[in-house]
Amino acid sequence: MSAVRTNPPREGLATLYSPIEADLVEVDRILREQLRSQVSFIDELTARVRLYQGKRIRPALLLLTAHACGKVHREHYVLGAVIEMIHAATLVHDDLLDEADTRRHVTTVHAEWGTEAGVLLGDYLFSQAYYLAATLDTVEGCRIIGQATNQTCEGELLQISRRGYFELSTDEYIRIVAGKTAELISCGCLLGAKFAGSDPEVIQALASYGRNLGIAFQIADDILDLIGEPTSTGKSIGTDWVKRKMTLPLIRLRESSTPEQVDKLRQLFEDSTDRRRELLTWLKSTDAINFSQSIAEQYAEAAANQLECLPPSTAKDRLHQIAKFAARRAF
Repeated sequence: MSAVRTNPPREGLATLYSPIEADLVEVDRILREQLRSQVSFIDELTARVRLYQGKRIRPALLLLTAHACGKVHREHYVLGAVIEMIHAATLVHDDLLDEADTRRHVTTVHAEWGTEAGVLLGDYLFSQAYYLAATLDTVEGCRIIGQATNQTCEGELLQISRRGYFELSTDEYIRIVAGKTAELISCGCLLGAKFAGSDPEVIQALASYGRNLGIAFQIADDILDLIGEPTSTGKSIGTDWVKRKMTLPLIRLRESSTPEQVDKLRQLFEDSTDRRRELLTWLKSTDAINFSQSIAEQYAEAAANQLECLPPSTAKDRLHQIAKFAARRAF
């Protein structure tokens, strides 16, 4: 659908969430209630994590798919909180693995309280999430989320196994991204459709929407990690390069370079110092960024195509607009 290639909506995600504003309030209420502890130190840590909340894309997609497929039920609110808790846990652990100092313009948990606090807080959030999912009358949500979390961890572990691997292929990169980022987004869309009582074909289409959307979202994020600025992104920039992770713009740069240029890129990649500025100048003189952006847009388009099974609704329109936003947010 060519419409996906237009610029992102100027009003941003906050306005796109307007049909589910009241629903998100209920998800946030459940989330705050579940993260409340009698231990003041834990309250202090979870308060920091709540500051990480930005786009709330996962619970929002769960609720929007529920509205687009039928009706929102109490299970959707609980599962929305579960998904957001699991995402928060992955952020805490990701920041620790990447040695990132800031997120959402605030100091990360491990940077302020140490590695042990970061590891244990992530574990605490995972544990609370699964406990909350288990309070529902059916174990279906817990099973689906458990499956998605396993895929997320597999994606992260695959990325670790390929760290420093200069010859990483595009197919391997997409496989990593599909696991570490897209799987949990897909899970939210699947849960929204399933607990709204949709047919299996619709459920799978919405899961595919979320998977393609998640890949587009991560490609855009990887572009931002190279060309973004901390003042606008709100988090540490250049962590992928410093950790020697080959992302799509770098793969494209390698594949479109002469043998001499590939040798130079390899030297930069293996250099222990941060030479991102030098790399950035090189990237901007090639099509690597625009090429990666076009791939993100292709995945966003594929996501939007999966919405054809839904009847017309405001929620469906917002799902289309979110696909536009995900692909174009790097520019």
